[in-house]
Amino acid sequence: MFSGLVAAVGQVRAVRRHGRGATLEVACTLGGEELRLGESVAVSGVCLTVSGLLAGGFSADVSPETLARTTLGRLPDRARVNLERALRLADRLGGHFVLGHVDATTRMLAVRRSGDFVVQRVALPAALAGEVAEKGSVAVDGVSLTVAALGAGWFEVAVIPTTLSATTLGERRDGDEVNLETDVLAKYTRRALARGGSRIEALWADFDDAAD
Repeated sequence: MFSGLVAAVGQVRAVRRHGRGATLEVACTLGGEELRLGESVAVSGVCLTVSGLLAGGFSADVSPETLARTTLGRLPDRARVNLERALRLADRLGGHFVLGHVDATTRMLAVRRSGDFVVQRVALPAALAGEVAEKGSVAVDGVSLTVAALGAGWFEVAVIPTTLSATTLGERRDGDEVNLETDVLAKYTRRALARGGSRIEALWADFDDAAD
């Protein structure tokens, strides 16, 4: 589990295909104790297991499912990626609970500057609309963000200068593909309500309509 607070930005050395899967090699410098084999690292929001230790970085195996459902299979060499090590029980939780299980890839619809901030409008797949709420949390490329505005097929986030400089979000432009993970609490709430019967399902539908 992660918090969505990016620890460092690494650089892709290579994406080596083998069969239907791949091995991702990342150059990085992460603070704290040295990386260990088997450790979990979120790479642009995707939870991966360290399978190899390299000079100045690490490698991780990427399954066909992950390649298909995230942007990792389409990263070019030297692409920059957000990195976060898994939480420890004693860590402060400054973001929100992020699992590193990407729900969908989506697109930046618009990126505009508003003073020192950058407002990013992100396409919201219809299947995930019920799991995103105004003032709720989302993870975009592994970065914990607060939903500032919500509409039919989109949501907006206002990215602060610190986040722009410390993550890859400052590099995003209109049309760029990003990984999206909705709040895990919203997932379980939605499922629990859906299993509660037709009356609760109707209430949830009303909630979705109001959010739109």
